[in-house]
Amino acid sequence: MADVDDKEKRVQQFLELNRKTTRGKLKIYVGMSAGVGKTYRMLQDAHNLLGNGVNLKVGYIETHNRKETEALVEGLPLIPRRKVFYKGKELDELDVQAVLLLHPDVVIIDELAHTNIPGSKNEKRWQDVIDILDAGIDVITAINIQHIESINEDVKQITGVEVAERIPDKLLQLADEVVNIDLTANELITRLKEGKIYDHSKVQQALQNFFKPEKILQLRELALKEVAGQVERKVDHEITAKEKPWRHEHFLACISSNHEMAQNIIRKTARLASYYNSKWYVLYVQTSKEAMDKIPLADQRHLINNFKNATELGAEVLQIKQENIAKAIIEMVNEKKITTVCIGKPHLNLFQIILRTSIFNQLLKTLSSNDVDLIILS
Repeated sequence: MADVDDKEKRVQQFLELNRKTTRGKLKIYVGMSAGVGKTYRMLQDAHNLLGNGVNLKVGYIETHNRKETEALVEGLPLIPRRKVFYKGKELDELDVQAVLLLHPDVVIIDELAHTNIPGSKNEKRWQDVIDILDAGIDVITAINIQHIESINEDVKQITGVEVAERIPDKLLQLADEVVNIDLTANELITRLKEGKIYDHSKVQQALQNFFKPEKILQLRELALKEVAGQVERKVDHEITAKEKPWRHEHFLACISSNHEMAQNIIRKTARLASYYNSKWYVLYVQTSKEAMDKIPLADQRHLINNFKNATELGAEVLQIKQENIAKAIIEMVNEKKITTVCIGKPHLNLFQIILRTSIFNQLLKTLSSNDVDLIILS
């Protein structure tokens, strides 16, 4: 009985969100790994919403041949997938145009981090979801913690695998609801051994790689912290800020053409900006030494990719031609009302050279007099 009441409560909460604005509402289920039950929960929501008379469609669902999940698909109105031929194979994609034309109140869309087939309107499915939200359609979707951009490096350290398909953190910030689907490590491993996650032929390999208890525990902690952080930020933004107005944080991430350092600075600043729900910028100062005809093509490509990544993570990218980097930073601090400047840790000898220069001392004085924090990221 309690379970039924909980389901009814979830339905009522989501219906209440529907009535607030014209933009579609976004609900994201987050899990520590495959097999925790994200898709299952979305399909439960679908049945409950249909039972309450909501015009709902299933835009894309991935059951992974799991019997419990497939059973829940029965009876739900499915939007046929778009058939696409790529490299001699027929593949299925979410039919965004069909969703927009049918214009249901709510659409279920699985596999949020999916990369679309080349030639699609959008490169990523999360971009399709934004188009659907902009059309005033509510979306229920799901993501694994390892697919969130700014914690990609943490996941790589835990699992030893760099996940290629990722979503920007701004999707979580856009969400009206972020819900963690949680299982203990033992429960997840039991599900795996019972063949409820992968086919029995893949179980042993999974147990020896991704599904080790120590890895699951760390990923579980990441998922719990991420969702708790999103809830905390929502409380700060919608409740605390109304009662106790505070200054608006504006972050400035200063990068160079050094790919790995720039990538690290962008990710860490994105996490900070996400935590404070604040505006942030990425500043690249191009000196004559870093003119496009003087740096290798590989560095140029990395730089462009870093700009793209920063934009997807919610930053505004600023490119300035200036010989004096510190002076350019001062100008942007004043112009954009920056509250925190983030830079990479320079080599010691470079740091000593910088400290001797009057312009850097001027930068420190400017930051201090304007109550601006300086963060040196490792």
